[in-house]
Amino acid sequence: MNQREELIRLWFQMWLQKKDLGILKLFTANAIYVESWGPKYHGNAEIKHWFDEWNTRGTVLSWEIGQFFHKQNQTVVEWQFRCQMKNSEVTEFDGISLLKWTKDNKVQFLKEYGCKSDNYDPYQVAADRPQFRDEKVDWL
Repeated sequence: MNQREELIRLWFQMWLQKKDLGILKLFTANAIYVESWGPKYHGNAEIKHWFDEWNTRGTVLSWEIGQFFHKQNQTVVEWQFRCQMKNSEVTEFDGISLLKWTKDNKVQFLKEYGCKSDNYDPYQVAADRPQFRDEKVDWL
């Protein structure tokens, strides 16, 4: 298995286990991490702080990998994500992460992109006009 894929799997396992299994070794000291809905973290120490703090408020229920794409120092991973924050409903969405690696396979940049997993056909009811759901869009 590709070493970079194993490192991404380790990152996902950390969330599933709520346990830091090497965040400071996985990310560079000046890494940038951008979540799909906007927050941006600077450096492996801040990424670790976010990880530790977030896991006091929520639980990742599943984070399944679909596929990987590699090109030079970049990896894209497709995934499906489910979590639950304390006293809240379960949230789920599909996504991809774009990672940029150093020569020694540390993450220097990671940016997530999210997509609602509850998809529908807006033309199913009326073929000439789309019928969109009246719902709040979480992160667009």
